[in-house]
Order: sequence, then structure tokens, then C-alpha cells
Amino acid sequence: MKLNRKKNRLTIIGLAALIVFGSFSLPVLSEVKMSKDIEPGNTAFALDLYKELQEEQGNLFLSPYSISTALAMTYAGAKKTTAEQMADVLHFDLPRQELHQAFEALESRLNTIQKQGDILLSVANSIWPQVNYPFLKEYLELVKTHYKGTITPLDYKKSVEKARQIINTWVEEKTMDKIKELLQQGILSPLTRMVLVNAIYFKGNWANQFKSDRTADQQFFPHSGPAVMVPMMMQEEKFKYGENESVQVIELPYAGEELSMVVVLPKQKSGLGDIEKNLTPDMYKTWTANLRKQKVNLFFPRFKMTSQFRLDDTLTAMGMTDAFNPAKADFSGMDGRLHWLFIGAVIHKAFVEVNEEGTEAAAATAVVMRLTSAAPHPPVVFRADHPFLFFIKDNGTGSILFMGRLANPKAKD
Repeated sequence: MKLNRKKNRLTIIGLAALIVFGSFSLPVLSEVKMSKDIEPGNTAFALDLYKELQEEQGNLFLSPYSISTALAMTYAGAKKTTAEQMADVLHFDLPRQELHQAFEALESRLNTIQKQGDILLSVANSIWPQVNYPFLKEYLELVKTHYKGTITPLDYKKSVEKARQIINTWVEEKTMDKIKELLQQGILSPLTRMVLVNAIYFKGNWANQFKSDRTADQQFFPHSGPAVMVPMMMQEEKFKYGENESVQVIELPYAGEELSMVVVLPKQKSGLGDIEKNLTPDMYKTWTANLRKQKVNLFFPRFKMTSQFRLDDTLTAMGMTDAFNPAKADFSGMDGRLHWLFIGAVIHKAFVEVNEEGTEAAAATAVVMRLTSAAPHPPVVFRADHPFLFFIKDNGTGSILFMGRLANPKAKD
């Protein structure tokens, strides 16, 4: 996608990479409960957004949580029709105060998981306002309080290139150098008045690691074109597993078992397109709720990918039209001025690498799952040698932190 677009007065940025969380005063049980309040809406937005992006060819990876968080900080300053459209598209169904508290609680929960020491999981939020621009104190305080966002004024009017470099450096630091050059030249301009950034980073080892001496080159069958040879990891272990007439589903836990990767593998080698077209929150919920532990002979490819999107047109097509329209946008909750600010760009970039040790990531049709018999039987074979979906989720709340599609492990970014 081309990243050079119209000049803007307000730039919003969402990205997926490293994660640093803020603390929250409520106890863990309250954090989990409050975090669950936004899970249905965040999942619905994640799948809606994925369906808009699925027409993109090849591999696909994003952090819907990161995008939701960056836009939630923006939504805090939206009013009237602009706010109503954002709430509808983002599935923000809670009252405003409860919504921001729920995002705060989810970040606190993720921070608690990292403190247990099994994985690296951090989220960082920041806002970069134009120096001396009269943003409302109550708006800045809300972002600082509920999103633990750092506030660093920059001078876009006089030093736009320096501002771009400063923000990019912050992103690189917060993502362990996995997300570089998020802001390309031309995104910012002397008319930019604020940049909002969410950075997320995750690195976790598998609870059941693959042994590298069992990895061997095997065929992977892309949707189009000839088969390619890829490093295929192998292990036989008990995993949560389920299937129906269309898909096999397996849950691969990370160390500590607070987070997992859910892999959805079509039974037909060319079946991913049909699965994507019918993807709904109910379907996803059925996949993840109807899994049962059993022995699985697992074949899973090593892969690495980076995806970058400019989401202006995508979010507009989903119904968030006024936010991008200078004549209609109402972000007066940020500066008290009507039709003064509008969203000039929404950029998202995400990185993922899966290997023998684990994963590093910087992102209404009911389906009845068939449970296998309790009687002794040979291990199920789960051979991920053709395109599949995968989700990285918080098991406590069900929140999707990252999601993607592996179309071809050999494809170049």
C-alpha cells in the first residue's frame, strides 16, 4: 500500500511489536472482570477488520488490540456523530468512562502476566502533541490516567523531520527494534498537531517446545503456485483440539499458559478463502470453546512475516467516515474547537516470528465442533502444510492480541 497521502492535522498510529504495561489499582479479579467487558466488542472489531483486509494477497498479520487501543485514545476526544460512528465501527458498547477503565484494566492484567516471568509482554502508549497547541488538560489527563500514555510535545511546524525521527526511535525502542520506520516520510507535515501511538511487544516460549533436531524440510502448498519447501517443526503431545467438517483447530499454549496461539487449519488445502468469508465472532467463539485435550501429532512450519497497512480507507469503508473528513470531524473533546482536528492517517505495522522455542510478535453461522471419542485411539494428525489462520489470545479474558494468515512461509515481506 502507498503511504503518501493528503497532509493532515492529526495523525493516529497503531502498531504491533513490544509491550510495556501500566499498573492499575484494582485487584486481579476485578481486572479480569473489567477486561472481559470489552472482549466481545474487541473480538467483533478484530474480525470485522480482518474481513476488510483479507482481500490483501499473501501473508497477513496485525494486532487488533493495538489498533483498538490507539483508536480508543482518539475516541476519548470525539463528540457527537464522529463519536457515534467510531463507537459503532469499533464495537465500543460500554459507557465512555467504563470503556476507558476496561482498557486500563486489560493493560494492567497483561502487565501482571509479564511480572510472572514466563513471557515478555508489554504495551506502551504515547501522545506527541504540537508544542504550545491548546489541547484540553482533561483530555491529556484521561489518556495519561487510563492509558499510562507519556506526553512529549514536538514542533511539527518547524522540525517535522526531526519529529518523525524522534517518534520512530521511540517505537523502535519499545518494540525491541522489530518495528522500524513506522512513520515514513510524507506522513507528517507542518499541519500535524498530534500523533498517538500504541506499541505492543510479545515474546513467549511454547509450554511444549519443539526439538530442533526433529525439524525437517517438507512441502507447503500455497493457495496458488507450486509447493515450496519449508522447515516443518514436529512434535507429539497433548493439546486442546477440536474439528468439524471444515476445519481442524488446535490451541498451543505458551509458558505459564496465560496466553495461547489458536491455529485454524482448513481440511481442504484450498479452503481458507471460504473460512475467511464466513468468519464471525460466533464462529471464533465456537472454535475456542469446544476444544478438548488429546494427543496430537503436530506438524507446524517455522515462519516470519511483517505486515504494514494504512487503514484510512478501510476504517472509512467500515463506517468511520466523519473522523477523516475535515468538514465533519468533531474532536472538540481534545481542544474545545469544532471541525479543527481530523484524523489524517492511521498506520499499523506488525511483526511475527514463530520457531521451535516459541513466538515473537511486535500485532453468525454456528459451527458445531466434533469432540473425539474418549476411547483410546491413535494421535490426531495436525499437518499445517497449507494456508491457515492463527490467533494469539489472552486466555483469562479471551482478548485477541494478534491475528494473522500464513499463506506462504517463503513469501517475502
